[in-house]
Amino acid sequence: MKRFEKHIFVCENKRPDSDPRGCCLNKGGALVREKFKKRIKELGLNHEVRANSAGCMDACEYGITVLVYPEQIWYGSVTIDDVEEIIQSHIINNKPVEKFFIKDKRFHKDAGTKS
Repeated sequence: MKRFEKHIFVCENKRPDSDPRGCCLNKGGALVREKFKKRIKELGLNHEVRANSAGCMDACEYGITVLVYPEQIWYGSVTIDDVEEIIQSHIINNKPVEKFFIKDKRFHKDAGTKS
C-alpha cells in the first residue's frame, strides 16, 4: 500500500462544558474533519491525502486546530467554510494559507532551533 503524501489532523478533543479552555469537538471539530474527508474523496485525493481525528493538540485557545504533515503547518480557528481554501491552496498546490496560521511560536516547526 502506498503511503499518504499528506496527513491532515483535526482536533476533536472533548472536555467537560465547564472547562474554561473549551474543546474543539464542541466548536465543530468533527464537522471540519468530515468536510475535509468528503472533499478529499470527491477530488479523488483519498489515496494520497488522509484526514484524521486527533485528540488534544494543546492549542485550545486557537479554536479548531488543524495540523498538516509533513510540512508541520498549524492552522487555528478553522471553520467548515475554510476547508476548501486549505485543500485548494495547501493540499493541492502546496501553498499553505498564512491567514489561518497559528502565530504562536510554540507551533512553528523551527521553534526549538536557534536563529
